[in-house]
Amino acid sequence: MTKVKTKQPKPDKIPLSYKAINQKQAELNKLVLLRKEVMKRLIVAREMGDLSENGAYSAAKFELGRIGRQTRQLRYILMNAYTPKVDEESVAGFGKEITLKNDQSTLTFILVGQYESDVSENKFSLESPIGQAVLGKRVRDEVTVVSPKGKTKYKIESIKK
Repeated sequence: MTKVKTKQPKPDKIPLSYKAINQKQAELNKLVLLRKEVMKRLIVAREMGDLSENGAYSAAKFELGRIGRQTRQLRYILMNAYTPKVDEESVAGFGKEITLKNDQSTLTFILVGQYESDVSENKFSLESPIGQAVLGKRVRDEVTVVSPKGKTKYKIESIKK
């Protein structure tokens, strides 16, 4: 019987700014230290005896699971992260600050990757409806953003590096 080798698909590269990569690395370092602390608590709780009614043991096991999941996710992100080159050209793309305007509102945001997006900080994902609408466009171009609320038309007022 011959073993058939299947090729694993390469994971997608994850666009992140240098700042976001450093934040994710710091978060991973904190989790590694936290895991060591929780392991000590687990050992102490295990020494208390009956594990079936040991709340400290159960809590430590649960926390270890959470830390393990977060650690794996951060390692995956960092292993596949790259920082796209932000060109000088006035074309909407990663890392650019974009201002959209229509009769009702003005919206200013920075285009980032999905693992860095945060609406409260006006960081919108390249994959979001707004990101998709403006990607590759220039100042004075009109764009239509399709969202659950419907279609909204904007004009690109500015694009800054």
